[in-house]
Amino acid sequence: MSKPPHNPSSGRRNPGDEALERAVAALQMNRPGEAERLAASVLRANRSNHIAAKVLGWALLAQNRAGEAVAPVERAARRSNDPEIETVLAVALAATGRQQEALDQLRQTTARRPVFPPAFREYAGQLAKLGRFGEAIEVVESGTALAPEAIDLQIDLARLRLNQNDRSEARKILSQALSAAPGRPDILAALARVMLLDGDYAAAADIFRHLLALRPDDAMTRADLAACQLEMGARDDGESTLRAATRGRPDMLGRAIHLLGATSHGRFFFRPSAAVKFLGN
Repeated sequence: MSKPPHNPSSGRRNPGDEALERAVAALQMNRPGEAERLAASVLRANRSNHIAAKVLGWALLAQNRAGEAVAPVERAARRSNDPEIETVLAVALAATGRQQEALDQLRQTTARRPVFPPAFREYAGQLAKLGRFGEAIEVVESGTALAPEAIDLQIDLARLRLNQNDRSEARKILSQALSAAPGRPDILAALARVMLLDGDYAAAADIFRHLLALRPDDAMTRADLAACQLEMGARDDGESTLRAATRGRPDMLGRAIHLLGATSHGRFFFRPSAAVKFLGN
């Protein structure tokens, strides 16, 4: 899904500018209810304000109210040539079960020029959810050809390649993306997971440790580090890392139990309850 707008207005200010700026800020601060109220007030005063419609659409989607988002966003999309509004509309249509309409809209939006990379990301993502990975790859590849500077598209392409077990191509794409955007945590995480799958455990572990220094509460990265440690034979370290990953995170127990049983130096438990107890939960 593409991101909410960052610049609600440009040029000369009008009385609705302040409310619209507050709506955008509320959305960025994960306060969708407030964003909805403010954007709706702007729209009541000016029905042609497509930026307010865009913010309202994102706010409603953030509250799982896609059905309410469709009408105002669709009206705004008809009045403007804004590819982001069209992308929001596609997200809302898909969320309400109107999948083919969403795909049709995204096909039109990705044909627009100048290129709007988030539309390509959303289009590929929706195709991937339907299991149409080949088509999703074609969409992202066309997007990267038109917007080679769009790093997020490159990351999506690498993940799609990895989904098809094309690890060498995924690693190549991620390495190129990292050269263009050194230090980006999401690229590092994706590259380290490819290394983990390739058996390059020591290099992957180094990256996971670096990421944990930046984001110590990232339980999934901690579990990935544990997998590397267990594969390298550092069982005590791996088990300790897994316990840390699952502490206060019952949603991580399934991942942890799988790692204990699947890694070459892990442990197998006949009963999940025994594994849970072993992990200290």
